Amino acid sequence: MRLHVIARGKIGRSAEAELVARYAKRVTWPMKWTELPDTGGTVPPPLTPAKEVLLDERGRQMSSEDFANLLERWRDDGAREARFLIGAADGHGAAAREDADLLLGFGPMTWPHLMVRAMLAEQLWRATSILAGHPYHRAG
Repeated sequence: MRLHVIARGKIGRSAEAELVARYAKRVTWPMKWTELPDTGGTVPPPLTPAKEVLLDERGRQMSSEDFANLLERWRDDGAREARFLIGAADGHGAAAREDADLLLGFGPMTWPHLMVRAMLAEQLWRATSILAGHPYHRAG
């Protein structure tokens, strides 16, 4: 299953970009990153069937193990792509939130969208590592 992060705004050459790159290169699953302008632009079509996750401050908070188990279930159920959408400063509209398979939050605080990219990259690496059988220090 391909992991596809679709984010609004440009990350450029920033400290966050270095963190994203550090974790993204550790992920062994197929992975794609797409940047869109803050407004407009075309979201690329999914590999179907796909699951769509919107990063949202009102989203479900999950442990790393639960997140890994969710990705495993989607993969094993035949999803070809898990899409993670990170909105611009104002987040996602109501229609997008209603259509998503999951609203995922990193806690009730508001996070800068560039930091969310880095946090998501780290969690994708952690989840795929857990699924690959690497020892997880928080397990048990």
